Amino acid sequence: MAAVSGGTVNAQPNASGTRSTATRAAGVSCPHTPRRFHADSGVSPLQWLLHQRVERAKELLETTTLPMDRVARACGLGTADSLRTHIHRRTGLTPTAYRARFSRVGTMAAGSTSSAA
Repeated sequence: MAAVSGGTVNAQPNASGTRSTATRAAGVSCPHTPRRFHADSGVSPLQWLLHQRVERAKELLETTTLPMDRVARACGLGTADSLRTHIHRRTGLTPTAYRARFSRVGTMAAGSTSSAA
């Protein structure tokens, strides 16, 4: 399925789309999509999308100094409260604690740039 193998949804997990948009891209019918997606990936479409958004949030926390509300919006989680809930659920840390522990901003090579999307 396109979404699982790295199509538009994977490239833009923060994009707001509908199931019908994703199904058209994958070339399957709406009722069939969740079953096919789960069979291909082992998780529901929502679980997969949430995982992608949290991974993007973790990347932004590690590589930028963006404020929490900007990180939340950039990865599709919407608000800093939602970011806090999902990061804590996945890591056991608040976003601030996660950034403090895993930040690579100060250790990045002088010539490299961070994506401050």
